Amino acid sequence: MKAITGGTGFIGTNLAEYFLKKGEKVQIIDNFSRKGTKENKKYLEKNFPANLKIIKGDIRKDLKLMEKVFSEADAVFHLAGQTAVTTSIKNPRKDFETNALGTLNVLEAARKNKNNPSLIFSSTNKVYGKLNQTQVTEKEKRFEYKNLIGVNEQTALDFHSPYGCSKGSADQYTRDYSRIYGLNSVVFRQSCIYGKRQFGVEDQGWIAWFIIASILGKKLTVYGNGKQVRDVLFAEDLSKAFDLATQKINKTKGKIFNIGGGEKNTLSVLELISILEELNEKKIKYSFDKARAGDQKIFVSDISKAKNVFGWQPEISAEKGVKMLFNWVKENQKEIKSLKLF
Repeated sequence: MKAITGGTGFIGTNLAEYFLKKGEKVQIIDNFSRKGTKENKKYLEKNFPANLKIIKGDIRKDLKLMEKVFSEADAVFHLAGQTAVTTSIKNPRKDFETNALGTLNVLEAARKNKNNPSLIFSSTNKVYGKLNQTQVTEKEKRFEYKNLIGVNEQTALDFHSPYGCSKGSADQYTRDYSRIYGLNSVVFRQSCIYGKRQFGVEDQGWIAWFIIASILGKKLTVYGNGKQVRDVLFAEDLSKAFDLATQKINKTKGKIFNIGGGEKNTLSVLELISILEELNEKKIKYSFDKARAGDQKIFVSDISKAKNVFGWQPEISAEKGVKMLFNWVKENQKEIKSLKLF
């Protein structure tokens, strides 16, 4: 059985669907605090009535619940968390309690189980901070590294922003629980993940947000000059990475992996807008505002370690993935509008 914290969030829903399609049993723990999670719950229950159990619970306080669920699991995927830098700046205490304390509770619940399940923590590239030590050049529509292909796992950590601090603390706890307690724990430092069932908003989920706003005619603001670049990874590819890493836990346990689209799958904000103008067959109106605190000019993952250790690499290109998400949003406009995201 697979246990997923935050399993009705965007990534969790895709991961649950991935395993359910394989005939695996899945148990989800979620507190349904984020918009769209209740809709994702209905989606999973409607399409996968067998082998699925969804439980309301909070990683900040429901330790006994997690112990019970994890005791039945061969793998735990810890996806629950506060996900936006901007929100962490507004409410750092809640951010800490959710990401740092919540993860400690998850680790403790796994540690107290005799079956020692595999545990993968969904961390972030934000643990590397603004990467001021890397030289960046500015092109017409994007920033590029001057002497770097991508950021690898040996890069110095710099927990910039409360979000970076809380996720970074959780990241290091997860790693250390393998070293100290022998837990089968793995850290995925994820870059920009996007895909179906993603109800992006301006503060989080930028690809989904730009697609939703462009289709529904909502106001778009570009923070900074729009040349910021991320390597982007479609959710289906991430689900395969989770699966492969647990299948090869003897090789992956105790390790940290940068997981993203890599150098072959990168997009700037301006480049995404150009793609969406082609898909929408019209110009997109947008305005500029100052860059947001903690925002990196460019982040591209070096994903070679994941390929070498457990044989994973992305299969869905950035342009194909954006088109797939664009089509999903067009087909599900009624549901998206009902959420009143904006």
